Amino acid sequence: MIDARRRTLISAGAALAGTAALPAARAQNVPVEGRDYRLVSPPQPTEAPAGKIEVIEFFWYGCPHCNALEPVLKQWLSKLPSDVFFKRVHVPFGDRRHQQLYYTLESMGLDEKLDNVVFRSIHVDGNRLDTPEKMVDVLSKHGVDKDKFLEVWKSFTVRTKMGRGTQLTQAYGVDGVPALAVAGKYYTAPSMAGSNDGALRVVDWLVQKERQAGK
Repeated sequence: MIDARRRTLISAGAALAGTAALPAARAQNVPVEGRDYRLVSPPQPTEAPAGKIEVIEFFWYGCPHCNALEPVLKQWLSKLPSDVFFKRVHVPFGDRRHQQLYYTLESMGLDEKLDNVVFRSIHVDGNRLDTPEKMVDVLSKHGVDKDKFLEVWKSFTVRTKMGRGTQLTQAYGVDGVPALAVAGKYYTAPSMAGSNDGALRVVDWLVQKERQAGK
């Protein structure tokens, strides 16, 4: 029989071993569940084509942290593996007109081309882009047709996409941005992983985890 003193020593040793394992995992670049990422509960269905692994970025145009992630994310996307399906979800935080702006540009096929213009206008030029008129004034300088923009802005399609974006934000339990989700199962963020680069490294690791699970 193990006496009380011995049980205490064993328990203390196990706790110390567990604590020591965390720095060791970080030193080996192995993400730790509950610290670097969390499980999505319940897991969410994805929109990725068959054979591809979905990665979602949750963001908000008005968020300075999302603006800081943008160049790092663009570099990561330039090397996106062929089996990864990437999509962006604009959260309903802050000014909902920013969410409407994103889904208007996405519906026009201009989101990738003009995302940097929007971020720069808000975070560098100090233009909050809080009215459609301000948006058109900026975007028209980059070839966007004013009448077409306003038509799409008011469309049912954009409203539907906004609703879907809000649903996904709630389903994944997004409480801050930027944040990233992998395969409908895993959730991470720079605030969890320690940096923008760190969050993308966690995403890469989770993508590889999914690849291995699919074999």
